[in-house]
Amino acid sequence: MELDFEIDKITESIENAETGKSLDTLVLLVTQADLKETVIKNGWLFDWKQELSEPEHQVYKLVIEKEPQAIQGLVSLKKMEDHVFMYLIENAPNNIGKGKKYIGVCGNLTAYGCKLSKDYGFDGVIAFDAKTALISHYEKTLGAVHLGGNRMAIFETDAQNLTDKYF
Repeated sequence: MELDFEIDKITESIENAETGKSLDTLVLLVTQADLKETVIKNGWLFDWKQELSEPEHQVYKLVIEKEPQAIQGLVSLKKMEDHVFMYLIENAPNNIGKGKKYIGVCGNLTAYGCKLSKDYGFDGVIAFDAKTALISHYEKTLGAVHLGGNRMAIFETDAQNLTDKYF
């Protein structure tokens, strides 16, 4: 699947879109119970229950520390032989478009993928498949490298920059 996520801003956490105030966040593993509200009828684009059922995929949620029941975004990652692969990433519906509540969600979750990769001993390297129209966006905002086709990767230096910024 080609990813279609917006990096609206690289922040130090996530920011309230209206006030610019930075908020402390947590990235936690998702449970089946977490996904009751993350359904298409509530504005989510992907079937996260299906993603959670994939045996080797780890699904994580981004929450605000003081509001842990409200999921701000989700990401699905898989540990590969020498990197982490990002299968799916999505902002919560309230964090999309002109009236979004928080900015920096997908940047935060991408940085978490880099952090996890570093924890595994992979120097922070992550890969993902991007929609063609977004390749240059990810090159500019994330420092991602276009490997050919739709495959992109974030390598050690840029992964470290993202990790330092968010964690």
